[in-house]
Amino acid sequence: MTSMLQGWLRLDVWRRGADRELLRLGIALVLGCVIVPALIWWVGKLILGPYAHGGLLALWGDFFAGLAHASFPFWLVALGPYALLWLLRLWLALLRS
Repeated sequence: MTSMLQGWLRLDVWRRGADRELLRLGIALVLGCVIVPALIWWVGKLILGPYAHGGLLALWGDFFAGLAHASFPFWLVALGPYALLWLLRLWLALLRS
């Protein structure tokens, strides 16, 4: 009976870890799909001038169209915050060892 309970506890620990990871992924995707394109638009507007297709909403429309067409640069922007999180984790793990 005790080993069965320990098995469930281990499964619960794994689920909590997976839940946390999915939360991190969700937050990173929101950042990559909403905040990063807005920052790109803002910096581009400061340096290059107005966006040729309109404003920020037009950029978001073009961005999500690029995601829908599986364009690599758009997915790189969308997944960039999650990739940076993994690089930060790797760097911290290397510092600890």
